[in-house]
Amino acid sequence: MLERIRSFFGERIDPEREGDPDARLRLAAAALMVEVMRADFDAAEAEKAEVLAAVRRQLGLAEQETAELVALAEEETEGTVCLYEFTRLIHESFDAQRKGRLLEELWRVAFADRVLEAQEEFLIRKIAGLLHVPHADFIAAKRRARNDARRVSG
Repeated sequence: MLERIRSFFGERIDPEREGDPDARLRLAAAALMVEVMRADFDAAEAEKAEVLAAVRRQLGLAEQETAELVALAEEETEGTVCLYEFTRLIHESFDAQRKGRLLEELWRVAFADRVLEAQEEFLIRKIAGLLHVPHADFIAAKRRARNDARRVSG
């Protein structure tokens, strides 16, 4: 999976060509969002729509490029994905506030279908641990995303 995603970015979004050193970081964040979407083995349309929106926000891609990247990530995440490569890069580069915003995006994906599955929560908890996010920040991000989801659905 990683090689195909790297190739996608090398062809379309070369960080040096675009003058964007954060492109790889945003790619790692997008891959984590896709993983949360797939965590319960039932990628609901609402979750996929939230991933597409979040990837566009994170990566600044055009709609077609976003759809292609998410489709590629979905295809390639059929097997096991090692979160460590993504989380290591993010942990080393993001400050606490940026990690909190990423966790909030992950929670938004999990809440998008209005059902928080145990697998989704477990995965986000695991990611938070790998990012060394304090538990209080983990809970705060969850509450913000849940409140946003309630406002949208209510």
